[in-house]
Amino acid sequence: MNAPLDAALQPYVLTESKDGIATLTLNRGERFNPLSLAMIDALYAELERIERDSTVRVVVIAATGRAFCAGHDLKEMRAHIDAGWQRGLFAACTRMMLKLIEIPQPVIARVHASAAAAGCQLVSMCDLAVAAESAMFGLSGVKAGIFCSTPAVGVFRNVGRKRSMELLVTGEMIDANTALAWGLVNRVVPAQGLDDAVSEFARAICAKSPAVIALGKRAFYKQIESRLSEAYDIASEVMTCNMLDPDASEGIDAFLGKRPPKWGR
Repeated sequence: MNAPLDAALQPYVLTESKDGIATLTLNRGERFNPLSLAMIDALYAELERIERDSTVRVVVIAATGRAFCAGHDLKEMRAHIDAGWQRGLFAACTRMMLKLIEIPQPVIARVHASAAAAGCQLVSMCDLAVAAESAMFGLSGVKAGIFCSTPAVGVFRNVGRKRSMELLVTGEMIDANTALAWGLVNRVVPAQGLDDAVSEFARAICAKSPAVIALGKRAFYKQIESRLSEAYDIASEVMTCNMLDPDASEGIDAFLGKRPPKWGR
């Protein structure tokens, strides 16, 4: 019998693609999947590759082990107490988090267990999130003397000012149903129904025009960071471009003709 491979030799991210759905699985479950520099780089590399792959319609971020993601790797951070290394880490993390919204495919977080600090940030930066009832969420860094300033960027844009500050200054975790009520996740389901709930979202997205989804996702994130009048200008121009896309003509004709649409690539 072959001996099991050393965990350190295993890929940081496992990738599986099937029926237009690419699943990226954080693969350091024995350490609660910390966002080490190596993990961040591995995630970014896979997202960048998928961005150019027209056969992928949806991305799912999942994880192995007893946690979804415990946040940054505190041991690694403690071993590099110099400003240059720390800036490099946060620059790499920011680049990876932004890539989640830059790629044309919608990204779904499959949260089976706790998502803390930068792990909670990872959930907040995904387009959609489905959580098991047992999952927990929080910005717990303050308990270790680290205010979760970068995780708060994404979390605030999901849950708002007062709730973000509650998470930041207390460091306490919230349960999945509270995360649902606050807007951090879209669905909360029993653990045994997690894959089915994620698949339901993924199949619904795969049934739509990939060109229209990509156009709409890009416009959505651009307009939400703009002033109201600018947001309407952006959205109006995108709607105009959308209407000129062949998939819009096909979609309208199919709707009026009461038939399934045949989307282009």
